[in-house]
Amino acid sequence: MDQVDVDVQQRKDDSPPAVAVTLRPLGLADADDFMAWASDERVMRFLKRPLCATREQAVAQIRDTVLGHPWFRAICVDGGRPVGQVSVWPYADEGGHRANLGYALAHGLWGRGIATAAITVVVARVFDELPGLERLEAVTDVENARSQRVLEKAGFKKEGVLRRYIVRRSGEAMDAVIYSFLASDRP
Repeated sequence: MDQVDVDVQQRKDDSPPAVAVTLRPLGLADADDFMAWASDERVMRFLKRPLCATREQAVAQIRDTVLGHPWFRAICVDGGRPVGQVSVWPYADEGGHRANLGYALAHGLWGRGIATAAITVVVARVFDELPGLERLEAVTDVENARSQRVLEKAGFKKEGVLRRYIVRRSGEAMDAVIYSFLASDRP
């Protein structure tokens, strides 16, 4: 398990200014923690996946989607329970050369550098763990400025705007911003 120690901004509740962010597999036993972000409209607003309104839906989503996923990890803080997720999905038609990055973090932890730290761990390991991977890309809703900042802080390069590229759960087609991180971008 890789770890990144992150200096984060002091919060109003006097929480400590540094946390250790780690990634590990997400399993069925994590369903209650998964609900913390998967049932929150603020977190899921820009994701295609439906909200998990019940624990049973969370278990089904983990069983049907997460467990068979080629690279899906829980984001943990200070060795604790999952507070978010990050995934890398290789595009089958590209022979593993290119993959898509996705992530979500519990709302109460936004703005503390945790998502950026998690993505930093991803780029440090995923190119070694997925043979042949050369390009990791992330597509975010043009209105999701927070996600765009996370990607930029993690070293991703903004490539442009894809017009009417994504469809929200509401069925509305929206523009998206595409970012990339190449294997050669690693230090």
